[in-house]
Amino acid sequence: MAKKEKLSRRKNDEITVILGEGSKLTGKFEFEGVSRIDGNFEGEIESKNTLIVGESASIKADIKVGKLILEGRIEGNIIAKEEILIHPTGKLYGNIETPALIIEKGGVFDGNSKMEKKDNIKDINGLKVKK
Repeated sequence: MAKKEKLSRRKNDEITVILGEGSKLTGKFEFEGVSRIDGNFEGEIESKNTLIVGESASIKADIKVGKLILEGRIEGNIIAKEEILIHPTGKLYGNIETPALIIEKGGVFDGNSKMEKKDNIKDINGLKVKK
C-alpha cells in the first residue's frame, strides 16, 4: 500500500490527518494539508487541499476539496477545484463538479458530472466553487 500512497501524492505533500481503518466519525471535517480517511465518515468535508479516501473507507458526505484521490467508497456530492482521481477500487455515487476527472479501469462513477475550467470557479469562504 505504501507504493500506492507514494503515487497518490506529490513528493512534498505530507499527510497531516488520518482517520484510521475501523474508526467512525460523524459531523463536519475541515482540514489543511493532505488528509487521509480509511474509516467511516458521515457529514460534510471541506478543505482547499487534498483528500485521500483509502480502500477501506466508506464516506457519506458532501465534499468540497482542492483534489480528491479515491480508493474507497463515497456517497455524496463533490466539488473539487483541481481534480478527482478514481483508482480501480474507488466507487463514487453522487454528482461532481471539477475541471478534471480521471477514472482508472475498474473505478466506478455513478452520477452527473459538470466539468468547469479552473478560471470559471470562484472563491466562497475560502473554498472554490462554480460561479
